[in-house]
Order: sequence, then C-alpha cells, then structure tokens
Amino acid sequence: MADTSQVPVQPRTNELWNPVREEAENLASALPPLLVAAEQLASAIVLGVHGRRKAGMGETFWQFRRYVIEDPSTAIDWRQSAKSQHLFVREREWEVSESVWFWRDGSLGMQFASSKELPTKIDRATVLTLALASLLVSGGERIALLGGETPPAMGRTALRRIAHILGDLPPVAKGVPPAASLSRPGTLVWVSDFLQPLDEIESRMRAFANSGVKGFLVQIIDPAEEDFPFTGRVRFEMPSHADTTMFGKVQNIRTNYRERYADHADAIGLLARRLGWHFLRHRTDKPPQTTLISLYGAIGGARAQRGF
Repeated sequence: MADTSQVPVQPRTNELWNPVREEAENLASALPPLLVAAEQLASAIVLGVHGRRKAGMGETFWQFRRYVIEDPSTAIDWRQSAKSQHLFVREREWEVSESVWFWRDGSLGMQFASSKELPTKIDRATVLTLALASLLVSGGERIALLGGETPPAMGRTALRRIAHILGDLPPVAKGVPPAASLSRPGTLVWVSDFLQPLDEIESRMRAFANSGVKGFLVQIIDPAEEDFPFTGRVRFEMPSHADTTMFGKVQNIRTNYRERYADHADAIGLLARRLGWHFLRHRTDKPPQTTLISLYGAIGGARAQRGF
C-alpha cells in the first residue's frame, strides 16, 4: 500500500502566523497520501467545462444561427448581424452535470507489485481514479463510488470523501462491481486488472450496458504479468495463499502464458466495443499521465456524441 507519511506542516517562523493558513495545512496533512498524488497528477492536465453540444444555458460559445420570430430580441447578436443582411442569435453550449460512478477493484490480487520500484496495482488504480475524479469535479460533474451509501455529489468535498473511503476499504474477494441500478444518463469508470473469469466480467458489463450506462474500463497491468519474465524454478501463489503451483522450468510455458493473457484482454476489449464502451490498458511501469489524458478525453468525447 501507499506510504502513509503525512504532508509536512511548516513550523511557525514568527508570531504573526496566520491561523487560517495553519488550519489549511493541518487539513492537508490529514488527506490520504494517494489523493495528494492524484491532485498533483490532475493539475498537470489542462481542462475546462465540457459542453454538451446542445443549445441552452452555459458560458461557452457554440454557434451563430439565424434569428426566428420566437427568439427574444435580447438574444440577437448585433455585432454579428451587422456583418450580414440577416439577424443572428448567439447560442451557447448546454452545460449540465452528469453522474459519474467509480469502481476501483479492491481484490487481493490488486496488491501485487513485481518490484519495489513499482507501485502496487491498487495504488496506481487509486491514483488514476482520484485524478480523474478531480478533473471531473473541476468540470462540474457529480461523482460517487459504486456501491457506496452517498449519492453522486459535486465539489471537492465529494472527492475527499471518495479518497477516504478508498483508503479505508478492506480487500474483497471479488474484483467485479456489485449489481446496481444507476441513474440515467450515467457513466461508470471501472478500474481493475480484469483478471477475473471472463464470464463474470461480461455478465456485469452487459447488465450495466442494458440499463443505459456508458462504461469506461481501465486495465491496470504489472509488467511481470504481461511479460512473464520468470526463468528456472518458480512457485506461484494465489493472493489468498489458498493454492500454490510450482514450475521447474517456468520459461517453457512463457509463450502459452503470454498468448492466453493477451487473448483474455482482447476478449474484454472486443466486448467493450460491441457495447459501445471504451477499454484502456495501463502498465504500472509507464507514467500515468498518458492514460489519464486518454481516459478524460474519451469521457468528454463520448458525452458530446450523446448530445449532452
């Protein structure tokens, strides 16, 4: 798990210490360390309020259109109209918030890291989840954890609540999200290693898709799981330590293992495309920024296509 060291609070340098600053720094020191990392990651991404490509209330310019008799005279853009023989109305994009639900796999297998230089899969999954949530909150979206008791909410308080819950959740047996009825239109961000049986994953994906939920899947991969670099005599243990398997010359099964691993991921990606969902893959030995940008852009593009 992540280092639990706290953000250091600078000592008082003089008697004019600002009590508001002291309160703010004490609050920051209580934040989960992974939230601090996620906020730093999110701050590197340029963002703005997502328009829904539909005329309505908002601040972002969308288009000019010809004036019709039903339009109020106050809607006329006189500067644009002066360039033509016709009257034009300036339309803005309709900016409304949407509920985004997060499911971060907390199963025992997510605790794995093949070396001390790499984060565990669950830590990287948590950082990506919180960084995306931070970006969406800044864009005015409502966020919530799937299976939680709190409904989708806006603002930094909702983000901090999710961070604390993720930090306190104990490991679970299964890495698939629980069955739930989500409000429409809704978006599910499912972050996992997706090493569960394919039929379990497919069943849950179809259930959400059939209810009108748009899905975004992010597979977290430790490089050893994909590359299978092991040689010689190696013992593999289940995360629960309930079962072990010993191989004398493990390199002999490398080709077959890699093919099965790739086939499993390809099957999930194919199913996602058939359902109109998105499937992204991220290795923990790669910087998270690229995956976050791709995920954030995919969510914005999908909503624009749906006309929100």
